Amino acid sequence: MQNSKTNSMKERRKNPMKKRRMALARAKNALANPSGDQMTGWLIVVLVVVVVGAVFLTLYQGSISEIWDSIVDKITGLLS
Repeated sequence: MQNSKTNSMKERRKNPMKKRRMALARAKNALANPSGDQMTGWLIVVLVVVVVGAVFLTLYQGSISEIWDSIVDKITGLLS
């Protein structure tokens, strides 16, 4: 039992970055795989745009309302 632990520790000391390199290689292959589902990628893009838009509207709602009202007033003034 002690011998297997010693061998295991020696192996880890010999290649301490082996697992990390393997994990990075698997992640790279998964991301570079052209046969992946594009729908998931587009869904993520759309969700990010919606969330950023919602945050933007929440933060700048007053300014947007003022700008919109001034635009409507100018158009109404030009049509009158």
